[in-house]
Amino acid sequence: MQRRLKVKRADPWRRALREEWFLGVSLATAAIFALAGDAMFDRLDNPYVLALVFLWLFGVVAGSALAVARHADRIAALLGEPYGTLLLTLCVTAIEVVSISAVMLHGENNPTLVRDTLFAIVMIILGGMVGVSLLAGGFRHREQFYNLQGANSYLSVIIPLAMITLSLPNFTVSTPGPTLSYPQQIFVVVVSVGLYAAFLAIQTGRHRGYFTLNESGDGRAKTHHATDHPMAWHAALLVAYIAAVVFLAEKLAPPIDYLIETLRAPVPLGGVIIAMLVAAPEAIGATRAAIDNKVQRSINIFLGSVLSTIGLTVPIMLVVSYLTAHEVYLGLDGANNLLLMLTLAVSVVTFASGRTNILQGAVHIVLFAAYVLLIFEA
Repeated sequence: MQRRLKVKRADPWRRALREEWFLGVSLATAAIFALAGDAMFDRLDNPYVLALVFLWLFGVVAGSALAVARHADRIAALLGEPYGTLLLTLCVTAIEVVSISAVMLHGENNPTLVRDTLFAIVMIILGGMVGVSLLAGGFRHREQFYNLQGANSYLSVIIPLAMITLSLPNFTVSTPGPTLSYPQQIFVVVVSVGLYAAFLAIQTGRHRGYFTLNESGDGRAKTHHATDHPMAWHAALLVAYIAAVVFLAEKLAPPIDYLIETLRAPVPLGGVIIAMLVAAPEAIGATRAAIDNKVQRSINIFLGSVLSTIGLTVPIMLVVSYLTAHEVYLGLDGANNLLLMLTLAVSVVTFASGRTNILQGAVHIVLFAAYVLLIFEA
């Protein structure tokens, strides 16, 4: 009897070790690149070494980012909405800032990196992620419902911040090029942080009900969030995986720079690579929620991610650029500027009725396909 009790007590820990094996991969990779990274980076002119290093680092960073999302998801189940989704978006924002800073501060100055990454995240989320989530949910459940007031609250902040950040610099004349003067940058920082703080006040305070909905879901959603461990366990592992991402993202900068500066790959590709790493955890979480007929959580994830990207990442990167004397271009070129406005307009139409279907998902995927085309054929 005592032996059975010991086995039962040990089972959760054995299962935890099996679930967290990737942390060992992340730590081992970090140790290898800390000790021998420079030797490998010196041989990036060899295409096989370049492919090996890039795919290795990209895979481990992506896997660690997915683990971050998994533990944030477990904590979200314990905290409840909207705090759980807020935690996920803040974790992803931290990964985003670190990744952009690492690539921006390494090698030659790339003034368009911040802009390209921000635009890539917006298009991956509002185009690809929204499209796949609505398509997957629509195929399984025909129509899905969400709280219209919450979606409108997100978009009412996202649209002005996106236009001020990514479009307005094209039309200012105080500085040459698609840039902002220091007073204009200060204005963007204050407005972005201020609006984001105001949004958090209504999301977690007096209008918290805007971001929740009594959804039916199915049994799989409950088992997905089940956990045998306390919140402290998931919080500790969350920090451990984020630390691995922070270190390895800096090591990913040399191969990305080599692709763009030496092999003359399209310049926006650097931003796309970072955006893919950042958006992957949320894309999986949003799609899974839509399939489980919890489209309200999907909307909280992808609109919250876009809002945190513009409301937090932009101010932080402007401060980093000022402190490191790295010029930052924010204004999008003509075609991409038009695509941004079109995507925001379509998003307003999509989230204007309180219900979604597969047609809306298909339209968003077309917008994402147009974005991918413009990367290679502007």
